[in-house]
Amino acid sequence: MRILIDIGHPAHVHYFKNFIKIMESKGHKFLIVAKNRNVTHDLLAKYEIDFVKRKDFPKNIIFKLLSIPFADFLIVKYALKFKPDLFLGFSGTHISHAGWLLRIPSIIFDDTDNANIAHLSYVPFASVILTPMCFSKNFGKKHLYFNSYMEVSYLHPAYFIPKKSILSELGIAENEMYSIVRFVKWHASHDMGHSGLSLGFKILLVESLLKFGKVFISSESELPKELEQYRYPLGPETLHSAMAYANLLYGESATMASECSIIGTPSIYHDNEGRSYTREQEANYGLVHNYLESVDEELAGLEDAIRILKDPNSKAKSKELSHQLLNEKIDTTAFMVWFIENYPNSISILRKDPEYQNRFIKPIIKRN
Repeated sequence: MRILIDIGHPAHVHYFKNFIKIMESKGHKFLIVAKNRNVTHDLLAKYEIDFVKRKDFPKNIIFKLLSIPFADFLIVKYALKFKPDLFLGFSGTHISHAGWLLRIPSIIFDDTDNANIAHLSYVPFASVILTPMCFSKNFGKKHLYFNSYMEVSYLHPAYFIPKKSILSELGIAENEMYSIVRFVKWHASHDMGHSGLSLGFKILLVESLLKFGKVFISSESELPKELEQYRYPLGPETLHSAMAYANLLYGESATMASECSIIGTPSIYHDNEGRSYTREQEANYGLVHNYLESVDEELAGLEDAIRILKDPNSKAKSKELSHQLLNEKIDTTAFMVWFIENYPNSISILRKDPEYQNRFIKPIIKRN
């Protein structure tokens, strides 16, 4: 099978990297088209995944919309040469358009409930849309659900073992506490109207967390001079290991909060709309603590963070809860492999009741 994947964000590299390696080992061929947002190209190179570059258009939402036909044209151009059997991607506007034009199936993964502009751009054209079962929207007959999260695709124990050497690389002593803070740019189309944590609170947050140990800041944007000294000093490919040994993650990233749920680290996440998966991870497992972006919510989140850091058992509790989560969810990468290799018959299987996944799909993908 020949598969074209469009990568538009560093997180997408993680979503598909294990799937690509497994499928390549089975003889399937790939063309990866990647926009260089933040460290996307660096990550692909680090994981030794060959790719071709796609132009990164201006961040302004108007220019993003105007640039859609140009990016579509590039995907069509690459597809005509590569001749894929199907398109695959996350929130895949351009591959859904290319698939519709070329009459080639497009399979789209998504987990971002509030990405309304993206949904308008790809849902009418996609062949299949796959989302976690907790996803709050329903896109009709083409929409299918799987019992897991996107972050499980790369942080499942089958694929990820944190490197303890990260502690010495960060200058952390055995049993020394530390926190990771994450700030985002708020440039995505679904981020319109959001401001995130206030500057004053960011400084207060770091000063407060420093009372319990070292603080490392992962930030997409420039930091105020007071905080620049705490910027995470290592490459992005090391961050998951650092998160695995951290005592707390605090920030504005739903993906990183969810990642912490998989690897057993307590997290505080601020967003006025939130995500269905972080809400589920809080309600069902107590692993994410969701807060809004107001001043009162900032202070409540900080109070919660201090409570977590004062609790000597909080890390062990989170580890135990993450094991429960993983036992209840399917391996997302194994599911991808199963779904694609059995497509389109896999569609009819997923249309059965949700428990069918645990009774049928989960044993199959474990055997494979």
